[in-house]
Amino acid sequence: MHRVAARFLVVAAAAALASGACGKKEEAAGPAGSPPAKKYRFAVMPKALNLPVFTYARTGAERAAKDLGNVEVLWRAPESADPLKQKEILESFITQGVDGIAISCTSADLLNDPINKAMDAGIPVVTWDSDAPRSKRIAFWGVDDFKSGQIMGEEAAKLVGGKGKVALMTSLGAENLARRLDGVKESLKKHPDMKVVETYDIKEDPTRSAEMIAAGMSRYPDLAVWISVGGWPVFVRNALDPIDPARTKFVCFDTVPPAPDLLKTGKVQVLIGQKYFGWGSEPVKLLAGIKEGRMPPQKIIDSGVDVVTRENVDAYLEQWKKWEKGE
Repeated sequence: MHRVAARFLVVAAAAALASGACGKKEEAAGPAGSPPAKKYRFAVMPKALNLPVFTYARTGAERAAKDLGNVEVLWRAPESADPLKQKEILESFITQGVDGIAISCTSADLLNDPINKAMDAGIPVVTWDSDAPRSKRIAFWGVDDFKSGQIMGEEAAKLVGGKGKVALMTSLGAENLARRLDGVKESLKKHPDMKVVETYDIKEDPTRSAEMIAAGMSRYPDLAVWISVGGWPVFVRNALDPIDPARTKFVCFDTVPPAPDLLKTGKVQVLIGQKYFGWGSEPVKLLAGIKEGRMPPQKIIDSGVDVVTRENVDAYLEQWKKWEKGE
């Protein structure tokens, strides 16, 4: 991986001491014979700390910072998904004057103003996982959520032969989940014999997802398939217990453990995987490049998705081990 570092000339020792006294950014020693590298503090913000997918994003961010050598990652978010608390934390980072912000937005519209405020203050902002496309953010790194939703709809149709009742699961307010849901609905238009009977708002809460699944199966015992545009039901092992996979299929986003085990046991038939480690590493590298004057080549950077089934889950798990090792 290329080392990204901002280089500048120190005119005189006295000038360097004076700048230090004025509270300028700390400098790190560069290679022998080279000027020191300017150190950057990047705030990397997931939606919540209690969602396991973001653990891997933190690992990716800290790996990228270590490789770059002149970046410190400030990892902070609400304990559970809370749009107002996330907004408060974002505003606190602006007040601190961090060098860059990378954020997965719980509520895009609520964060537009603080993101714009950061940009106006000279703090570059990129988004990952969940975008704020109507803000001034520089770029977004993550999956194409609309296309991902279409994939989910098509996979569900294959499982049930294009007919039967469908229950949808989402969390209202997040841009990425709204786009996935739109993609699912667009795909289901091709299958008029598949009828959406209800859409459940999980509020980014795995425990609530278990409650909603139990309620849904009680209300619709002849349900053909669930489609969850977020991974809440597969973040825990018992949320899918009320489902008889011989009668009701389950298509779900996210492939982090224990999701592959649930797939192997047949409780889930299709998982859609994201680039979890990349959520952290790529935005950190984008911010480092921006600080060097290199703007991203495009505003939307599609990371792609992995479609995981019982046929390829073992191969996927082998690849997962490599990602965990940083390979």
